[in-house]
Amino acid sequence: MKPTHRSLKPSTQCIHAGTYLDPATGGACSPVFSSTAFAFPNPANENIYPRYFNTPNQQVICRKLAALEQGDDALVFGSGMAAISTLLFAHLKPGDHAVFQADLYGGTHQLVTRELARLGVEIAFCRTMEEFAGALRTNTRVLYVESPSNPLLRCVDLTAVASLAKTHGALSIIDNTFATPINQTPLALGFDAVVHSATKYLNGHSDVNAGVVIASSAIVHRLKESAVNLGGMLDANSCYQLERGLKTLALRIRQHNDNASQLARFLQSHSAVARVNYPGLPDHTDHATASRQMRGYGGMLSFELCDPGQADTMLARLRVVMPALSLGGVESLICIPSRTSHRTMTQAERKDAGISDGLVRVSVGIEDIADLVEDFTEALKQA
Repeated sequence: MKPTHRSLKPSTQCIHAGTYLDPATGGACSPVFSSTAFAFPNPANENIYPRYFNTPNQQVICRKLAALEQGDDALVFGSGMAAISTLLFAHLKPGDHAVFQADLYGGTHQLVTRELARLGVEIAFCRTMEEFAGALRTNTRVLYVESPSNPLLRCVDLTAVASLAKTHGALSIIDNTFATPINQTPLALGFDAVVHSATKYLNGHSDVNAGVVIASSAIVHRLKESAVNLGGMLDANSCYQLERGLKTLALRIRQHNDNASQLARFLQSHSAVARVNYPGLPDHTDHATASRQMRGYGGMLSFELCDPGQADTMLARLRVVMPALSLGGVESLICIPSRTSHRTMTQAERKDAGISDGLVRVSVGIEDIADLVEDFTEALKQA
């Protein structure tokens, strides 16, 4: 494999870091090792097997993302939730306490409130640094945040959170899916572990399900011990597709950033829109925090309709932007979180999290911004 040079810029690492150099052909791209049976004994004296997270295509992804996130090592999984759940299960046991940011992705919230709670892990949800500090106990083992958050785009002070966790001996974890390592590198700000739904921006083409954890060698070693038993690995062909997507990550993110910024300003000025949630807007609650720790504000935004009852009318009139689940692809996608990503939450839980029926989430793609603005202009006429 190509050596990883930390001095290289992210856009160069996206292309070159970790690439498997095929000695037989000298090809520029990593070959696909589709085999599930590898010789043993072998020169490395290693048991190579897809479920052991150590096949060549898996290692390519891990080296590339470790370089981009400035970590020592990584593991790639079959989904973002496989990555998150395995990391949490590896570090939490009955009687432990874990602190989570209040506004989380719906799938993570469901994992925490149903699976971790069922296993006897005590849970606390917090919104402010004061609440985080007040929630920590002697048995707190994990402090988990998501910044920017899904779907309200809230940002927390990552340096402060990491420092707080370290002071109390807790593992600090961040879901960096919305930001990507192009816009934000939490490990450099003191975090212990970074997770991604690689299904989203890292792959970027809406055709692969994957997840990844990046951390120190020690944390990844402990994680791997659990991962091998839980079996949430990614197959070789999906690894190949993910590697291909990663090569254009930096290029795509620049366009996502620019388009989302312009669309956020347009929506903010529209009479049918009550509020826009985008950390790049100066009046966003966490704009100052985002500006300190992010190099770009990302391609995600959400907004509140003045009349929630017009949501379906707006969706039906869109011609370029696609009403659909997921996010982070080259195409612009739109959804109503209360009916999609956060539908498993109770109405009371959604209200407490600030997710109303009129909240609309947009994954801003890389289309021409003029076409996106025109699409929303026509759709919002009826709203």
